[in-house]
Amino acid sequence: MSEHHFVFVHGAGHGGWCWYKLANSIRENGHKATCIDLKGAGINQNDPNTVSSLDDYNQPLYDFLSQLPLDQKVILVSHSVGGGSMTAAMCQYPSKVSMAVYVAAAMVKPGTVIPPVLMEVLKICSGMIEAEAEKIWYFTFGNGPEKLPTSMMMKPEYVQDKYYNESPMEDYTLATTLLRPAPVMAFAGIVDIPAAPEADKIPRVYVKTGKDNMFQSRRQDLMVTLWPPAQYFLLEESDHSAFFSQPDALYKILIEAASSISP
Repeated sequence: MSEHHFVFVHGAGHGGWCWYKLANSIRENGHKATCIDLKGAGINQNDPNTVSSLDDYNQPLYDFLSQLPLDQKVILVSHSVGGGSMTAAMCQYPSKVSMAVYVAAAMVKPGTVIPPVLMEVLKICSGMIEAEAEKIWYFTFGNGPEKLPTSMMMKPEYVQDKYYNESPMEDYTLATTLLRPAPVMAFAGIVDIPAAPEADKIPRVYVKTGKDNMFQSRRQDLMVTLWPPAQYFLLEESDHSAFFSQPDALYKILIEAASSISP
């Protein structure tokens, strides 16, 4: 069996830890798995309130890709707003990426204008605080109350419904001990990634989550329509966090998608 190397990119508030089930399955079946902690996330030592930009946030991923041997490529797999980090990495290091998999993730073509219906989802990631955002998120204003917030964290009473409504209770419990504030200034850069023709040549896969209370179905469908992927899969019973609610099915999708390319 040919060995593939999967590199996992987490979403807001999460870290490499959230991919533990997928990483275990992949390694048990003869492939490689690397779970990245972006700056200020997971066990990365930085304070998320000090993250200044998307590139700053992505630096651990950039460092990893830049250090790969010249003849090696990896399959990037992202979740949620981590799709923006993955897209930025594809633009920076297109020669290092053989495939990009978006799991209920922000999949926006670099250099394009984002439609209003998608901007509704990304507003919070641009530091725009509105009534609905303030309802479910705590904000930290590390640079002063008159400026944009520096980090955000979902209020505990919304975490299970928004992230883990179909996930096992033990994974929800684990997550409540590990979630961290997410850097707002990093997410603001997702809407401004410049066009990158080489990145556009990388095969993309989109995995839609059917019972997602965080990223509504119609908005996932719109992203797929605006930037059609090479492959599309639907996890009908998955909440926003497919790595917890549907890990076996997601593993099979990753292996099926990877079978279409050379390691």
